[in-house]
Amino acid sequence: MSTARRTRSSAKPRTHAQIFAALGEEHRLAIVMRLHDGQPRSISQLTAGSRLTRQAVTKHLHVLQKAGIVCSARAGRESLFRLDARPLEEARSYLKAIADQWDAALERLRLLVEG
Repeated sequence: MSTARRTRSSAKPRTHAQIFAALGEEHRLAIVMRLHDGQPRSISQLTAGSRLTRQAVTKHLHVLQKAGIVCSARAGRESLFRLDARPLEEARSYLKAIADQWDAALERLRLLVEG
């Protein structure tokens, strides 16, 4: 296997791991849920109604941006954040592939046991 090929194939699991790690924290997951309707929101809007400070929300948004789940754009003096669902769909497809492998393995085991 060539080095380029190995690097390309090993990059996906790290990307998925980064997505799962970002979503594995309850406050970041709550931010994603607030952005799920597709409407861009400012840090002030994302902080409203929560017990998190603007600084905490900013740190969580940074993690989500690094994972590719959230992107931002400047609007005057504010940054507006929006959800990018593509990485989530890729992670969902990844999990489905793993689930399909397990289902196939369990079916083979069932056939072996039942004879």
